Amino acid sequence: MKKVAFYTLGCKLNFSETSSIGRMFEEQGYAKVDFTDRPDIFIINTCSVTDNADKKCRKIVREAKAISPESYIAIIGCYAQLKPTEISEIEGVDAVLGASEKFHLLELLDDFKKGTTKVLASDIKEANTFNAAYSINDRTRTFLKVQDGCDYLCTFCTIPLARGNSRSDTIEHIVAEAIKIGNTGIKEVVLTGVNTGDFGIQNGTRKERFIDLIKALDNVEEINRFRISSIEPNLLTDEIIEFVASSKRFAPHFHIPLQSGSDEMLKQMKRRYLSDLYTNKVAKIRNLMPYASIGVDVIIGFPGETDEMFKTTYQYLTDLNISYLHVFTYSERPNTPAASMADVVPMDVRNQRSKQLRNLSEKKKRKFYAENINREATVLFENDVENGFMQGFTENYIRVISPLDERKINKLATIKMNKLNFEGLMEVEELVEMSR
Repeated sequence: MKKVAFYTLGCKLNFSETSSIGRMFEEQGYAKVDFTDRPDIFIINTCSVTDNADKKCRKIVREAKAISPESYIAIIGCYAQLKPTEISEIEGVDAVLGASEKFHLLELLDDFKKGTTKVLASDIKEANTFNAAYSINDRTRTFLKVQDGCDYLCTFCTIPLARGNSRSDTIEHIVAEAIKIGNTGIKEVVLTGVNTGDFGIQNGTRKERFIDLIKALDNVEEINRFRISSIEPNLLTDEIIEFVASSKRFAPHFHIPLQSGSDEMLKQMKRRYLSDLYTNKVAKIRNLMPYASIGVDVIIGFPGETDEMFKTTYQYLTDLNISYLHVFTYSERPNTPAASMADVVPMDVRNQRSKQLRNLSEKKKRKFYAENINREATVLFENDVENGFMQGFTENYIRVISPLDERKINKLATIKMNKLNFEGLMEVEELVEMSR
């Protein structure tokens, strides 16, 4: 029995796809093993959102060859679609598969016989089929893919070049998958996609809506809790916010990309909103769900970002009632309009600005956590054990810590949030353990 190991770089969507491809291997009689267990085959699923992701891919290839020198290494994912020839020249790589090919690698790679490096990457226009995917057994939560690709043309982003146009699964199939996942004992499902709120396009035509998807999933009794992984502010309608506020199963947790608090920067980025719209979305959430978690993506150092524009973003985020930030330091990506824009921000300035925003994020997170002290919540304890303690997340995405009790892992418990420890984690008192 040949052994295969997987390594995933990047987003939740990549994790869902890696897990599904892994199950395909197991169904064909391969043994799925840890990366360090001298596998015969390595499958590396790549990301290419930042330059660092490309470098990380090269590093993982070197590590794989050190672990198992005679192994077969196949590279899939966004980087593989964008730079197939470049990857094929990395020492140790045996195959590169693009967006249209990665779900067919078992048929395409001829029993993984080593020889001339294979490059199988069609034009991205060929990536027009939706391949369903979900992660399972890798984490306590499951990442369920509902949408793929993107029709937006943000000037900094390579994703449309790496994943193609927007396309989606059907509500009927997603509900069936959620029921199947719930019957395995999974308690929480995270809905994921490239542009999740754009759900509903099938064969190039919009046939369903994201609001109808979440309404249907709210009736899936086999799952206790759903999360929306990320949603564009222009697609986060009042109807969606109002539904989540009154739903049975959707967590009060929103991750909403902003990218800049400067309207001039948003226009340069070709985002589909300005800061006023974003402000109104946050206000709507806070009005209906005062303790909801609101996460924000921000890109720092985009071409043309002056000191004054950065100060505008910093002040905007300081005043905004949010819970945490994901800060990305802008890096030039080939074949994007931003890569050739003038007024490039020096890297040391980018790094210094990013550090300021990461410090702000920590302050925002601690403030949000502190506001929840003495509140009751429901926590899902995960298999994340360290120094005799286990951790988990509340419905509003507060990470809590509790003394290890293995019987409670993957269990939902009602708790009271007591205090923050020195690491900024919430210490809790368990009140009620749920039966399921």
